[in-house]
Amino acid sequence: MNIHEYQAKAVLKEFGLPVSRGVAIFKPEEAAAAADELGGPVWVVKSQIHAGGRGKGTFKGAPAGAKGGVRVTKSKDEVVQFASEMLGATLVTVQTGEAGKQVNRLYIEEGASIAAEFYLSMLVDRETGRVAFVVSTEGGMDIEQVAHDTPEKIVTFSVDPATGIMPHHGRAVAKALGLSGPQAKEAGALTEKLYAAFTAKDMSMLEINPLVLTGDGGLKCLDAKISFDSNALYRHPDIVALRDETEEDAKEIEASKYDLAYIALDGTIGCMVNGAGLAMATLDIIKLYGEEPANFLDVGGGASEEKVTAAFKIITADPQVKGILVNIFGGIMKCDVIARGVIAAVKAVGLEVPLVVRLEGTNVEEGKEIIRNSGLNVIPADDLDDAAQKIVAAVKKG
Repeated sequence: MNIHEYQAKAVLKEFGLPVSRGVAIFKPEEAAAAADELGGPVWVVKSQIHAGGRGKGTFKGAPAGAKGGVRVTKSKDEVVQFASEMLGATLVTVQTGEAGKQVNRLYIEEGASIAAEFYLSMLVDRETGRVAFVVSTEGGMDIEQVAHDTPEKIVTFSVDPATGIMPHHGRAVAKALGLSGPQAKEAGALTEKLYAAFTAKDMSMLEINPLVLTGDGGLKCLDAKISFDSNALYRHPDIVALRDETEEDAKEIEASKYDLAYIALDGTIGCMVNGAGLAMATLDIIKLYGEEPANFLDVGGGASEEKVTAAFKIITADPQVKGILVNIFGGIMKCDVIARGVIAAVKAVGLEVPLVVRLEGTNVEEGKEIIRNSGLNVIPADDLDDAAQKIVAAVKKG
């Protein structure tokens, strides 16, 4: 689960981390009061969307060279003007793709005197099972580009969960950023607080870009991006309350209600599979035969008929879907349950695209018989290779 910058900064502030004062607004008429509350003399108007590259982004329909999604001004009138221009408009960045995202919130923030910009992020290193720090002097830059062009400017290290954060971790951050004296001490304190926030809130990623050295010599988190481990959200109702469903795919939201692992993709063949590994193999073989999957959907090992029906409805709700492949290997999952769920879903929503069903495993003969006797126009398949070729051929024919 992702949250907006202003929400991320509020979370960091709970742990004593230095962030700028700001006010979130949702309507253009709230801009003047926000500017007055902050007092100036410099304001920063920031679009709030779940995507990076906002500052370099462009608004759809805006004239060439128009300012991006993050704007700095010394004029209260411009704060109001920018709010009117940005709220409700669609911002396109390198991370949103051509479709862009509609800006429904702004963060009006006080300006900061910047002496230097750094990069600092934390994430879960899946190979070591530890929290890792990524630190660089190249703040404000695309870290991927820095990693490609000048990898020596990126310092990484991980924290042993048995010891937790230690003073030497803070010293490592200070050294990587070239800080000494009081600033190194401040970097140490900041490192400890970041680790405390990361672990206490079950974050999966925390990125501060840039972390700045201000004109008076202090450190400040000038931007913040946080992702949380969705599996741990039951422990954090305060974080769940921050969820902005307008930033998420409606199909993924619906899938989460039924505990379905669903991710929307860009292709034309909808997939319903049980097991993450089998789902990935299904996606791969669809690509092998020349088409693209429209989704990743794992119904899990113990799905009910209701869950299968919901999954099928979610797939058919995608207008990009030109064909559907159901690929079930029944272990805990029973093939007859899948069959009844598919039939119930087709009867509820209709079937306007080709459907290939491959069943194998527990109660497979019962499942196949249910499908055969359903009267539905279903294309049976003997194995995964056969299923993939049949659905790709059906989609191309259609």
